[in-house]
Amino acid sequence: MKAGVIGAGAWGTALAQLLASDGQSVALWALEPDVIDAINRAHENPLYLANIPLSPLIRATGAMADLGSCDLLLVVSPAQHLRSVVAQAPAGVPLVLCSKGIEAGTSLLMSEVARAAQPTSPISVLSGPTFAHEVAKGLPTAITLACEDRALGQRLAARIARPSFRPYLSDDVIGAEIGGAVKNVLAIACGVAEGAGLGLNARAALISRGFAEMTRFGLARGARPETLGGLSGLGDLVLTCSSTNSRNFSLGKGLGEGASAAALLANRRTVAEGAFTAPVLRDAARAAGVEMPVVEAVCALLADAAPLGAVIDALLARPLRPE
Repeated sequence: MKAGVIGAGAWGTALAQLLASDGQSVALWALEPDVIDAINRAHENPLYLANIPLSPLIRATGAMADLGSCDLLLVVSPAQHLRSVVAQAPAGVPLVLCSKGIEAGTSLLMSEVARAAQPTSPISVLSGPTFAHEVAKGLPTAITLACEDRALGQRLAARIARPSFRPYLSDDVIGAEIGGAVKNVLAIACGVAEGAGLGLNARAALISRGFAEMTRFGLARGARPETLGGLSGLGDLVLTCSSTNSRNFSLGKGLGEGASAAALLANRRTVAEGAFTAPVLRDAARAAGVEMPVVEAVCALLADAAPLGAVIDALLARPLRPE
C-alpha cells in the first residue's frame, strides 16, 4: 500500500519517517511553505521535530492532489481542523486518523467527523502512548490500531508495523478515540499538580481518578472497558501525565506555576489539544449525565474562572464516596 501523511507537525513527520523506513517513498502534506522547503531541501523539520534527520524518501507537498496516488492516508491534522482537511483528501482512500480530540460545536469524535466529510472512505484510528521524537528515532513503541473491518485492519497493521513499532488490532474505534481525547485533558490536570508542587501522591490520584472519569464517559459513549484499559486509554494516560514532553502536561505545569491560560496558549506554535477538548468534553459529559470533576476543574482553570487554590480546594472538599 502506497502511504501518505496529512499533517507535518511532530507526530505527522514522525509517522512519515516510520513509513519511509521500509524503503518506500512517502508523500507528506504540509501547510507551511517553510516546513515543506526544510523537509525537501535539508531533510529536517526544525519547526516541529528538531534534531531528527529525516529520510530522503519523504517528499513534502502543499498540494493535496499529490496524495491522489496513495492507497492509504494517515491524517494528523489538529482535531478542530480535521473536518475541513479531510474534505480535501482524495475520496475513497482508507483514512487512519491519528488526531485526538472531540469536535467543538458537535461533540463528534474524529471518526464521526471524518465519515461525514468523506463518506466513501474507510475509517480507522491509530492511538496510544507515543511521543513523536521517540517514534522518529525508532525507539520501541506499542499502539492501538482500531478498525471495524478486520481484514482492512490486518492489511493496515502489516503496512504500519515495524520491529520497534507494534500495532495491536482492535475493532473498538470509539473506545480508542475516547481514550486519546480524554487523556489530553487529564494530562493538563497532572501538569497543574506538578507546577503547583502538589507532589507525586497527587499525580497518582489524578491519574487513577481521571481514569475512572475516562471509563465512565467511555462506557456511556459505547466504548469497551478493555479498550479503555489498554494502550489507547490507560497506556496513553500514563505517558502524557508523566512528562513535560507532553504538550498538555506542559500547559498544565504552566497553569500550576501561576501563568494564565491565555498567555500560555498565545505563546504556542504547537497545539495542546486538551485545551480545546476540555470544554467540549465537559459539555458532552454533562449531557450524558456523567460526572467528571477533574475535567470540570481543568475547564475552570483554562477559563480563568477561579483561582488555582480554590479549584484544588474544591476537588479535595468533594463528599467522600465509595471507590
